[in-house]
Amino acid sequence: MHGLGNDFVVIDTIHQHINLSPEQISFIADRHIGVGCDQLLLVEQPAPGSNADFKYRIFNADGSEVSQCGNGARCFARFVLDKHLTEKREILVDTNARQLLLCCDANGHITVNMGIPFHAPAEIPLLAEHESLMYSVEINNQEWRFGAVSLGNPHAVLQVVDIRNAPVNEIGAIIESHPLFPERVNVGFMQIVDRQHIKLRVFERGAGETRACGSGACAAAVIGIEQGLLDSHVKVELPGGSLTIEWHGRNQPILMMGPATSVFDGQLEL
Repeated sequence: MHGLGNDFVVIDTIHQHINLSPEQISFIADRHIGVGCDQLLLVEQPAPGSNADFKYRIFNADGSEVSQCGNGARCFARFVLDKHLTEKREILVDTNARQLLLCCDANGHITVNMGIPFHAPAEIPLLAEHESLMYSVEINNQEWRFGAVSLGNPHAVLQVVDIRNAPVNEIGAIIESHPLFPERVNVGFMQIVDRQHIKLRVFERGAGETRACGSGACAAAVIGIEQGLLDSHVKVELPGGSLTIEWHGRNQPILMMGPATSVFDGQLEL
């Protein structure tokens, strides 16, 4: 499946038992010898006592487990509907970070309520003494300023003049694993077109640059709105396509709207 080119292998673990090692996940994600994907998603039963419909687990291409993926959440919703695992149009899922509400309209577009963003450094996590709209890091004797937020996974967002020439892979890789971020970080490079439109490229932790990143789009919108640069309704243009993000400020949930596409079904013997 893919959400704007951010691609996933999605596995139903409700009707089969599966226990994948990081090495097996990396094999599946390998585009030359496996299936090929940015992330692998598991559809599981919720834990006993949970009010959720499903448990949603996410693994990066390197086999590491993460807590959030917005594009994956839309694909998750499309998958459980297409496979008749539920008939609901509003689907509540548990993740390792928080619950998400996935809403599917008649046109196949899916809105994900991503919850309330976290801004405190300890919640991101980011090693900073005080919360700030902007932080800075020195790389190769050059200062880079960024905003930081968590959507259940950590994000740093840098503003650039021209997204086409942004040093996404070079600077993104350095910031992703910088000591400032104990759990690593997703790094967004944002070009502001106008108050309702931005362009974005994201270097995702454990995956490198991807064609789209839903939680990264949310993070960029939140940081731009916090800085007074964007309105509450923002079109986020990514290499794989566009998402619509809506956020009305502190202590409010952020909504992400966009498509999800099934590409093929298959069986793989490990």
